[in-house]
Amino acid sequence: MEILAMETLVEQRMATRTNISWPVSVWLPQANRFFNGLSSNISNTGVLLRLPITTPLRPGHIVELNFPRTTALASKKGQFARIKSGRVVRVDRGNILKDASIGVAVVFE
Repeated sequence: MEILAMETLVEQRMATRTNISWPVSVWLPQANRFFNGLSSNISNTGVLLRLPITTPLRPGHIVELNFPRTTALASKKGQFARIKSGRVVRVDRGNILKDASIGVAVVFE
């Protein structure tokens, strides 16, 4: 006799996400270095990133995210980067063979 289990995924997002591919540098204090990647989507509460598979992140790590601005936007805003702190809530290694990257979900602090 075979028993089948069904999984239910519960949406935990608190805000609407916008798809955007933008460069990002992630500072990881434990590694004492930056890792460069791209955003996949972003909201006012968090961001989904694509980072190299060599990025040693785990859920719970606190990171600093640096989103560079264009020269025109930097002159308007007065800074060359938007810097946010966040906590890693998920690391997805499902695309390692496809594009040598990991998906990293970060909630802003």
